[in-house]
This record gives sequence, structure tokens and C-alpha cells, in this order.
Amino acid sequence: MKILHVVGARPNYMKIAPLMRALGQYPDSFEQVLVHTGQHYDPQMSQVFFDELELPRPDINLNIGSGTHAWQTAQVMLHFEPVLLEFKPDWVLVVGDVNSTLACSLVCSKLGIRVAHVEAGLRSYDRSMPEEINRILTDQISDLLFTPSQDGNANLLREGVSPEKIHFVGNVMIDTLIRMLPKAQTHWDHLKEKFCINDKGFVLVTLHRPSNVDDPHILSEIMTALVEISQDLPVLFPVHPRTRQRVNDLEKETKSSQMQNIEPLGYLDFLAIQAHAALVLTDSGGIQEETTYLGIPCLTARSNTERPVTITHGTNQLVKSDTGSLITAMQKRLMEKPLDLKVPLLWDGHAAERIVKVMLEISSGQLHL
Repeated sequence: MKILHVVGARPNYMKIAPLMRALGQYPDSFEQVLVHTGQHYDPQMSQVFFDELELPRPDINLNIGSGTHAWQTAQVMLHFEPVLLEFKPDWVLVVGDVNSTLACSLVCSKLGIRVAHVEAGLRSYDRSMPEEINRILTDQISDLLFTPSQDGNANLLREGVSPEKIHFVGNVMIDTLIRMLPKAQTHWDHLKEKFCINDKGFVLVTLHRPSNVDDPHILSEIMTALVEISQDLPVLFPVHPRTRQRVNDLEKETKSSQMQNIEPLGYLDFLAIQAHAALVLTDSGGIQEETTYLGIPCLTARSNTERPVTITHGTNQLVKSDTGSLITAMQKRLMEKPLDLKVPLLWDGHAAERIVKVMLEISSGQLHL
């Protein structure tokens, strides 16, 4: 069985790596092809992740780059179709909810090539988010749906997806976290010296969503809150490339000696810092999951989340992106005792193995779709 994997953006790499490793245990059953759409093209957002996660070099790089959502989706579709016609895969495996995920799934549906969606069924119920549209449409045209949590199954069934297509396998991102955490921890001594931080003595921040960083007023509200908190604890903010200029424009009014705006980090460095933070403020979906597993208090600067299990079972809490709400929430979380952690079901480091088991059953004819 020939399986073609698609990666496009930074969150995809941590999901594809364990899948390629697990499928690679069965070389007589699976031939693998890796296509990188180039949706993230900055070396710090792409190449370093391939190196650290020990992913093979992509067989094809579409080199799409950045652009509007429509332009990027269209370019991926135009460049991906010839790849499918050349390689003729039995299955295309897409992960997550980025533009590449939807674009490649649409091309497959037009050519009659079967699609498996990893991390299916997640819903924020906010259609103003491009990722929500990508999730809904990808799930509707996929032939196999691998869900990371049980709410994903319920969402898909409610939307009329056939039950035989849905498989609850757990979270492949946690597979990568569990495998790489020991190595990441070896980076900690160097990192705490480099950034002058101590264990549980700093706040880690990541922001990239347009709703937080594209509106100067909202970004100013967030940065003002961070400067206020930095009077008590150092704040470490690896700045996403698309956010840096906007942050720089505000720098004069949001300067603090304990507020460090740094370059994006590789996976291992970020994981090490995240595991030792007193608190994480983010608008990222994946970091909500990682902090839940690690037991690190997390505030998500959004009005909703497609990962409600991180709130019901984890350490995550939603917060409004205004100065007062952020300061109040951060101060409260920093003063609270450690939470009783309950890791969500099947977030155990073996999700990729469960996916491979399903693919082996399809390959051998035991499972028919």
C-alpha cells in the first residue's frame, strides 16, 4: 500500500513524525511518500523541525509560501494535483487543520484517491476561524477519520459521518511529546542560563492568530498585560514571524526589563521551556494539548476552543484578550495550587500504532470501507 503524507505548517510535523515511524516498522506492507507544501517556509518554522523530529527529507516540496487563505489554498491544489498523478498513492494522509490539509484533500476527492484525516472531529463552532472551515470540509470528504478525543467522534456522528469511517485512536502529538521529552530536558540547563529564567519562575507566551495579533488595539491590550505581569515574573515570548513587526510597532509602549521577545524556538527548546514554565499564555491549539499532558497551567487567549477536553480534563482555561481579564486570570493561575491532572483517554504515546493497526487491516482486506 502506497501512502502519501502531507505536511504544510509547523504543527503538522509533530503529528506526521510518529506516523511515518510507526508505518516504517512494516516496510513490506507500506511504501511512504512525504510531500511538504511549503506553507511554512521560514527555516525556524520548518527545517529545524525536520531535523529535530528525525523526519526524512520530503520527496517533494511544493514551495508555496505565504499568501491569502484563498491564494494559498489554490496554489497548493494546483501544484499538488501533478504530484498525485505521478505517484498514484492508495491513500493520502493529511493531519490537522491548516490550508494544506483542506487543499490536498479536495484534490484527492476530485481524483478519487482516498483520504485519511488525522486529528479529525475537532470543532470550535466558530466559523470565523479559517481552521474551522478547513476541519469541517476535510472531515466531510475524508474516507477515514482518526479522532484524538471522544468529543471528536460525537461531533462527526452529529454531522452525519458514517460510523465505520471513524476511529478513536488518541493524540499523535502526544506520541511525539512523550518520545522527545527526555531529550528536550537535556536542553534545560543551557536555556535557563541563556534566558535568565528559573524552574517555575517565568511565564511563556505564544501568539499568532489574526484575532490577537492583527488588530493593534487588541495586541496592545495583550502586551500591556504581559508587561504588568513581568513586574513579578519574567515573560518569555518567542515571536511568530508574522507577529514580529506588529510587536515591534508597539515596543516603545510595551517595554520591560523582564519581558523578552525572542526568535522562534525549535521543537526541543520550546518543549523544554514549556515543561518548566509557571504558566503558559497561548492561542495555539497544540500547546493547549501539550500543557494538558505536562500539567502546566495554560491560559488560551480565545473565546472558544476546538479542544474542550483540555479544559474538562486538563489545565487549560479560556480568557478574553483584554488587559484586565488577562492580568486577573494570570495572577489567579499563578497563585493556585497545582491542579490534579487527569490526562485524556488514549493520550499515552501509542496513537500512531493504533492508526497503523487500522491501515494494516485495510491493507490485508480485514477492514472494508
